[in-house]
Amino acid sequence: MAAAFPFSAIVGQDEMKLAILVAAVEPAIGGVLVFGDRGTGKSTAVRALAALLPPMWAVEGCAYGCDPEQAGGCEQCAALKAGGRLRRKRIPVPVVDLPLGATEDRVVGALDLERALTQGVRAFEPGLLARAHRGFLYIDEVNLLEDHLVDLLIDVAASGENVVERDGLSVRHPARFVLVGSGNPEEGELRPQLLDRFGLAVDVRAPQDIAERVEVIKRRDAFERDPAAFIERWRREDARIRRRVTAARARLAEVVVPDVELERCARLCVALGTDGLRGELTLMRAARALAALDGDAAVGTAHLRRVAAPALRHRLRRDPLDESGSTERVERAVAEVL
Repeated sequence: MAAAFPFSAIVGQDEMKLAILVAAVEPAIGGVLVFGDRGTGKSTAVRALAALLPPMWAVEGCAYGCDPEQAGGCEQCAALKAGGRLRRKRIPVPVVDLPLGATEDRVVGALDLERALTQGVRAFEPGLLARAHRGFLYIDEVNLLEDHLVDLLIDVAASGENVVERDGLSVRHPARFVLVGSGNPEEGELRPQLLDRFGLAVDVRAPQDIAERVEVIKRRDAFERDPAAFIERWRREDARIRRRVTAARARLAEVVVPDVELERCARLCVALGTDGLRGELTLMRAARALAALDGDAAVGTAHLRRVAAPALRHRLRRDPLDESGSTERVERAVAEVL
């Protein structure tokens, strides 16, 4: 496996990095969509996440990596628990790529042909959704994904469960993951049904500052010349971010969201005319995760301001009388309401 560029070595793109960390702290937010120009570090940041996150406990012998504290969530764990053979082990948090050309069988899983032909056993071979359970499912060029896979992802993301009924198989297994997508808006828009499944949306652009562009080039060149030395150079900073994420996860349940901040969430969403209540929920969860990252005991207005744009910019209705972009509309509403 190729070495990943260190997360802490990524130059600029602060909103994208913050959105990824917030989603790592609070998976209930629903994932991150990163849209922008080519060559702006979208894929680099997502792949760096795998090396950044602390390992997690999983049931040994479970194909889905279920949580030992919640064992019994799948048939394999139930069988292990019934037999008194439930053991646990540490595994890396999965960050699974879903290629554009992937077949439905590869995504959801299918009949294990090798075992069927050699042993005459009708067994299930887990797919990418099973591998992504409790981790991250990454789709590059998500706006080019085939419609039938989009429908499938919407169903699984909503239920947290993958159901396979085919080839004489009837399998149901947990598939709860954080969906991370990236793409170039010039190549097509994302279907609204899938767009709504992303908790946070980030726009990235190539830096215009000359010094920043030069620093990007220098770091990338140094990484490609000697990956091991470059990773070692940034190891301590990555470790610091890892400790920060671990501490935020432990602190998250204790962070308080005062009613006055919930009212501000609602007022902001009403001012922007967002559909439904998912905007308020995402804004509240993102602000709480940010407060946990910052080490704060309660959510404040400053937290809401920092996550308002990524939480709401993709939920706005198009206004034919307002030619400003979604980011500008959110920033204007934040200035007026908060």
